[in-house]
Amino acid sequence: MRRVVRFGDIRPPKGTPVSLYDIPLRTLSGEPASLADYKGKALLLVNVASKCGLTPQYAGLERLQQRYADRGFSVLGFPCNQFLGQEPGSAEEIQTFCSTTYGVSFPLFEKIDVNGDDRHPLYAELTKAADAEGEAGDVTWNFEKFLISPDGTVAARIRPQIEPEADEVIAAIEAQLPA
Repeated sequence: MRRVVRFGDIRPPKGTPVSLYDIPLRTLSGEPASLADYKGKALLLVNVASKCGLTPQYAGLERLQQRYADRGFSVLGFPCNQFLGQEPGSAEEIQTFCSTTYGVSFPLFEKIDVNGDDRHPLYAELTKAADAEGEAGDVTWNFEKFLISPDGTVAARIRPQIEPEADEVIAAIEAQLPA
């Protein structure tokens, strides 16, 4: 039986180092993209959901986007429906919710899995990074954050309960802003 390969399904052989910049992505509207489009910027990658108790974090994420965008920073949102089905909407519904409810201006990407057998290759790499307590592995809930340095490496892993504008998040972002 022939396997149909979708865009984003191609993975390098096990053990091959992967650059986050080389992993194929799709925007929320379905257009091909990659983190290479943001090379040289500090990035905050967040798995987001519209019907979660943490959904108000969108407001803080948007404030970070506004505060630091002109200094080489961007928030990137990755909708995920793996946690109690809290992101059930279509791409259009997600976009409408984010823009009308929270004024989100940062880029949103297609809905993906962040854990399990169908984990997106991006999150296969991100989840290798440990948090402040030294814990790596699966994403624990919606709004887990990964700070990416301008050279494309994971600089920090920030668990969901930590607010986007917490002092330690601000300090980590400012330490990664390009000169």
